[in-house]
Amino acid sequence: MATCSLCGFTSPLLPKAVGVCRRCLLERMEEAVEAALKHHAEARVKFNLPPFPPKTRGGVRCTLCAAECIMQDGEVGYCGIRKAENSRIKSLSTPDKALLHYYLDPHVTNCCNAYFCPAGTGCGYPKYAVKPGPETGYYNLALFFYGCSFNCLFCQNWNHKILNQAKLTSADEIVNLTLGNRRITCWCWFGGSAEPQLPFALNASRLVLERKPEGRLVRICWEWNGDGHSALVRRAAELSYESGGNVKFDLKAWNKPIHIALTGMDNERVLRNFELVYRGFYERRRGVPVLGATTLLVPHYVDEEEVGEIARFVASLDDEIPYNLLVFHPDFMMDDIPATPEKQVWSCYKAAKKYLKNVNVSNLHLLGWRSTTLTWGLAGKVVS
Repeated sequence: MATCSLCGFTSPLLPKAVGVCRRCLLERMEEAVEAALKHHAEARVKFNLPPFPPKTRGGVRCTLCAAECIMQDGEVGYCGIRKAENSRIKSLSTPDKALLHYYLDPHVTNCCNAYFCPAGTGCGYPKYAVKPGPETGYYNLALFFYGCSFNCLFCQNWNHKILNQAKLTSADEIVNLTLGNRRITCWCWFGGSAEPQLPFALNASRLVLERKPEGRLVRICWEWNGDGHSALVRRAAELSYESGGNVKFDLKAWNKPIHIALTGMDNERVLRNFELVYRGFYERRRGVPVLGATTLLVPHYVDEEEVGEIARFVASLDDEIPYNLLVFHPDFMMDDIPATPEKQVWSCYKAAKKYLKNVNVSNLHLLGWRSTTLTWGLAGKVVS
């Protein structure tokens, strides 16, 4: 049970790590966001990360993500991966080596896009899938990046912040591993998020596609925040389009103050890049969607209003773009609140269905209930 520091509202759904309620974030935006960002700063200091994106006058600018840190020599960027040295950007990651952990993830994986992708459904067979159905017996090479362009207080992969535990992995290592195992049919870049190490991801993805034998499937997929430099986002989406993969944007909230309170950053670049990928690639491969969106249903904050506005935005581009709602479970700095209440899940689902045709709900097992209204359909898809 926590209390909003501004209005005194108390609720078991209000996490101490945010410290302010949804209403204050919308009605008293400036002071509420300031209060929430103080909690973000406290969380980041524990991992030796800058409390805020540095904006030092006269410094050198990094443009890999929307933080666009401006750093004097010795200063470290928001992601922890890049810093300024001799008036130039120096990175712990290069196009050839990255702070990366990888492992084989058997299909059908817990990927948020498995309910519509070739690995999960066989769609696009034989061009994009090795089977006309789910690719059981095959693997995704899960590529977990350290570092991130956001600071989500609910992060379920928060160990990406422990940079000194990261292994330096080469592009050739993961390319050779993949080419030596024909059971690997996907690459999925996630973490953290790919933005701080996109030059490596783009280079390695290009190498594996160039070196693979003709007819060999290696789909390139991305699970990210989506706030990377637009030119690099376009190149990443092109690789997914060519290989049969897809790009998953995590649209965490609609209203900017809610988004900042939960992630530490705003969502302007994310929405712009989502539209960029749609306009560049979606119509060119409708049968095997190259683009999808997800939203974590954070109790109290990400309600039917947030989801409805996100769904309206997605539908303004195309009402068939897949949209996956994820049931929240307590983690990281927000481990003092429960899983998403059932009522919130159902109201958010209905809000999304007002605008979109392909709405999925994942992690229903976290609710511990069975409903006569929502039931599992094919590939885990929720149908009414």
